Amino acid sequence: MTEQDNFAATPKPWNVSHVLYGAVCVALVVAIVLWPGHAARALFFAFRGLIDVAPLVIPGILLAAWIVASGADSQIARAFERRTIPAVLAASAIGSITPVCGVTVLPLMAGLLAAGVPLAPIMAFWLSSPITDPAMLATTAATLGFSFAVGKTVAAFGLGIFGGFATALCANRRWALNALRDNRLAKQLSAARCGVGRSFRPYFWAEAERRRSFVSQAGATARLILICLVPAFAAEYVLNAALTPGSLGAYVGEDSWWAIPAAVFVGAPAYIDGYAALPLTRGLIDGGMSEGAAMAFLVSGGVVSIWGAMAIFPVLKLKPFALYLLLAVLGSLLAGYAYEWLA
Repeated sequence: MTEQDNFAATPKPWNVSHVLYGAVCVALVVAIVLWPGHAARALFFAFRGLIDVAPLVIPGILLAAWIVASGADSQIARAFERRTIPAVLAASAIGSITPVCGVTVLPLMAGLLAAGVPLAPIMAFWLSSPITDPAMLATTAATLGFSFAVGKTVAAFGLGIFGGFATALCANRRWALNALRDNRLAKQLSAARCGVGRSFRPYFWAEAERRRSFVSQAGATARLILICLVPAFAAEYVLNAALTPGSLGAYVGEDSWWAIPAAVFVGAPAYIDGYAALPLTRGLIDGGMSEGAAMAFLVSGGVVSIWGAMAIFPVLKLKPFALYLLLAVLGSLLAGYAYEWLA
């Protein structure tokens, strides 16, 4: 049996997201049995929340699907082949607005590193891309307000610039020049540069394959948002019912100097999903959480949490990965304090 056969025969690990959402469904069934009144009101609250955010979320879903179907995502690689400063700026901007996450873009990033592209623009993209995208921007605006959504996008761009330029200072270190792990996974991902070579066709509907890609991407994004938002709105209902006004003020309120660090170091590692975190964050703000702490929580959650970091840990060596975490934490703190001061 060849090595490839052995790899194919290896059992796939459990999908943690499915396990978590399965637990949520079980909890929902238990709640319906034990507290039917609250369960019905929570479901109605979730349904009303979906109706409220639909006018803003649907355009974001369509835009995300167009980017994939048109082949615009294949243009990402070209931005990383410039000089350091333009490359970091372009990578930060692209990461802030494109609907890609660390997992989906991992083969492209690994391929670019293997091809000799500097770590700085790669780091800039990795730090900015998990925080927001068109659908996330629309959902954030509908859930937390337009100014908060814009602030989150600006924070994603700023975090990418901060991380990219900080990484550029270490560009000549041996671990920065050779950041990829020497393992089978990194080699396989390096050989699969997703999206590279696909031509850009803005009028995607002229080709059947692109039309199927558009429908598939839109459906997947819509399912993701539904799966995340329904339990999240239900959790928001529970928060509103359980927390008295101002009960969180002593911990993450405006008068607490530790509010923003607590949001980063305590809340972010437990962060599960960007869409699920939005209604939860709104409930926390209603309960007394400062807006700066909320911004720090959402920004850090995408890059510091297990879900954000797990996308790059398997392929990055320890020192580049530690630098990623350090830059993510520092940048999230700066974003929280800046938004607290400006809001």
